[in-house]
Amino acid sequence: MQLPADYHMHTPLCRHAIGEPVDYARCAEAAGLTEIGFSDHSPMLRDDFDNWRMFDRQLDEYVAKVQLAQKNFPQLTIRLALEVDYLPGQEEWIQKLAARHPWDYFIGSVHYVSESWDIDNPAKLSEWKKRDAFEVWKIYFERLAMAAESKLFDIIGHADLPKKFGIRPTQDCTPLYAHFLDAVAKSNCAIELNTAGLRKDCKEIYPCRELLQLAFAKHVPITFGSDAHVPEEVGMNFIEAMELARATGYSETCRFKQRQRESVWL
Repeated sequence: MQLPADYHMHTPLCRHAIGEPVDYARCAEAAGLTEIGFSDHSPMLRDDFDNWRMFDRQLDEYVAKVQLAQKNFPQLTIRLALEVDYLPGQEEWIQKLAARHPWDYFIGSVHYVSESWDIDNPAKLSEWKKRDAFEVWKIYFERLAMAAESKLFDIIGHADLPKKFGIRPTQDCTPLYAHFLDAVAKSNCAIELNTAGLRKDCKEIYPCRELLQLAFAKHVPITFGSDAHVPEEVGMNFIEAMELARATGYSETCRFKQRQRESVWL
């Protein structure tokens, strides 16, 4: 069985991953992948914004590390990308990032529902006790829709990230999903099936089946990502992700080169 491209993996430059790009490439080849993409956490406008991304001065180093992997593994297609946090008001910064290197794609992600709260950060888990879960999810999906509407991204990452710690609203979230997916469809970008959720407290792929079914109904294309932070996670649980995609109606995935998308059979 041919595995889809793994478009979501990190490097030590983000300060919470282990292994160089060449190590991830080696594991990808061993797992039977033919295409991967590095999408480490991009710099922010301020280097002191948080402690889980590369510094601005390291961006060229990041590109060089990916290029080294490309040189050492010519038989493996290796794409150069970034996972970029979307924060309202920082669109110009993202445009400047896009102009600095010949990227293959940008993954747009929302981690912050305020300037100071990254909802998936274990160090800030106590913040959830101060908030109503549905209100957090509502803000999150509003920002995710804004990310899509910005048209700055090719892929929207881990679309229901707030479930990471197993904290879910009792209310129906379908309207939140629908609003977000309408923005994705209108902006002509993709969403990813991110298998890292299976390694978190929620024990579920991002996004959930309900959201993915709605995405298929709205003709939203998909990609796949392991969100690997160690080389051994490359391509992890892709069989389960492919089964989920097919069960919700998908028969195609997409790949990117120089920010141009093409569809391939799943």
